[in-house]
Amino acid sequence: MARPTKWRRIEHIPAVENFVPSDRETEEFDKNTLKLEELEALRLKDLEGLEQVECAEKMKVSRPTFQRILFSARKKVADSLTKGKAIRIEGGYYTRNICPAKCLECGHNWKESFENMERINRGEYTCPECGSQNITCSRGGKGGFCRAHCHRYRGRFRGGRGGRGSPFHG
Repeated sequence: MARPTKWRRIEHIPAVENFVPSDRETEEFDKNTLKLEELEALRLKDLEGLEQVECAEKMKVSRPTFQRILFSARKKVADSLTKGKAIRIEGGYYTRNICPAKCLECGHNWKESFENMERINRGEYTCPECGSQNITCSRGGKGGFCRAHCHRYRGRFRGGRGGRGSPFHG
């Protein structure tokens, strides 16, 4: 069984989700879809000028994973610029926040994406150490995850994982 994709933490949601070449008279054109984590990788590395290790830490991924995300983003942008394709920004495997989780049975602490909150509240998610369903947000302390800080963006970018309503679209 394949390992599940790890959620990538992003800090910036762009104000514009489409870029279209201005010399096009028709609305029919080729496009590249840039995932939100790819845009975040470009922003951190090329705009903010951070080192790859720092970028990977900010996005909560390994350095090789960050490199793959950055390579994919740069390839799509270069293809769009050289071939006159539009760029649409949507979807991906991203979260706006990583929550500190704690098992109330064994005391195990770990970082969890907010996207697992529904699974936790339905009792479908267990502690990775002891298998208990008695999990809480370390900052919230009232059982479950607190909405005050453990949130992700939902809206015109169609949520996190993949967009278009499909959990595996991408």
